[in-house]
Amino acid sequence: MITVQEKGPVVARTELPPSSHVIVVNRWGERYAEYGEYLDHREHRVTYVSTEVGLAALPESATDVVLVRATDDLAEVTAAVEELVRRHGEPERIIALKEDDLLVGAALRERWHVPGPRTDQLLPFRDKLLMVARVARAGLPVPAFAPAPDAAAVLAFAESHDWPVVVKPTIGSSSSGVVRVDTPEDLADLPFDDGPYLVQTFNPHPIYHVDGSSDGDTVTVVRASRYLNNCMDFRGGTVLGSVEESDPAVQRLVADFAQRVLRALTERPTVFHLEVFVDRTTGTCTFLEIGARVGGAEIPLLWREVHGLDLMAVAFRNQLALPLAAMPPLRTDEVGGWLLVPAPEHRPCRITDVTSMVGRSPGPYAEVVLEPGEVLPAADSYYEHVGGRFRFRGPSTLAVEEAIQRTAAAFRVEAKPLA
Repeated sequence: MITVQEKGPVVARTELPPSSHVIVVNRWGERYAEYGEYLDHREHRVTYVSTEVGLAALPESATDVVLVRATDDLAEVTAAVEELVRRHGEPERIIALKEDDLLVGAALRERWHVPGPRTDQLLPFRDKLLMVARVARAGLPVPAFAPAPDAAAVLAFAESHDWPVVVKPTIGSSSSGVVRVDTPEDLADLPFDDGPYLVQTFNPHPIYHVDGSSDGDTVTVVRASRYLNNCMDFRGGTVLGSVEESDPAVQRLVADFAQRVLRALTERPTVFHLEVFVDRTTGTCTFLEIGARVGGAEIPLLWREVHGLDLMAVAFRNQLALPLAAMPPLRTDEVGGWLLVPAPEHRPCRITDVTSMVGRSPGPYAEVVLEPGEVLPAADSYYEHVGGRFRFRGPSTLAVEEAIQRTAAAFRVEAKPLA
């Protein structure tokens, strides 16, 4: 069951020569990206490489679709693109907006010699070791870090920097494989055969995500949000939420920090999702990580519905390598927030009972929950396919946070594993 009250405006459609062949790589079933709004599918040949789950988000006017099992499998996606090229000709552009698909999209552009972000331009936003080293060289605060090829490297690092530490894959998303290690004994449970990994000191301060867009020099739009719990704990089965910060001093602090981070990593127009530790006592930020993409969870939908700007449309245009377009003024009269409730069973599972939260006061203005009998798939878009997704809006951080907390306490969802 999907309940949404309104749809916000998007950036104007892009301009390409008539009948351009544009290939889009997509795994989302949710309409995080409104592809049909960004490019006229009657004027252009817009074809798709998609997972089966992702078919739900594709416009009916798509010229063609080739299915793949995984959109981050370069060999499989390359074969799919080759098929689309045989049917519809060489591509003028290739789009891949999901974080895990960014490097696949770059490799495809390089092979077919089309404009758009290249591998070397995106690696500082995907390789966390390279990323944190670049940010540190720019003089910005980062947790101490080092490569972690094995348990011995982690042990040596912790003995120099103290416990706990955080071990994570150098390339990953949605906190997959991220582990807090509290003692030497915990190292026995860590796998290092699917690395590479890095190790960092643990930072206890609240984590904020900072979302927006840069023109290559200046951050032009930005909003800061404080996580309620964190992404690593969500992997462990707790709820994950976020509320935008209405304190203008905090907004200015993180906006300035975001601009300095972006300047350290790129000179290209970039939509970004930055995560930072914020110490409100000292008024300082410490870098965690950043992606050259729209934030996950409900962030793209909140921006459209609450703030009137479609960040996915901006990211789409950036990957088309077209000149920057004027963006509508950002509506800031309301604060947004979101909540994710984890899957009640290992996916795939069949929902047996669920409680709608829309209509409660305080409560969400929109929700995405499955009806009893529907199947929650084991799809790759991790934050999309969960037990419940909720979006909130209100006059202040405090009001939205209260609505999120009450929804988290009242929501119930049950499921049973598929036979």
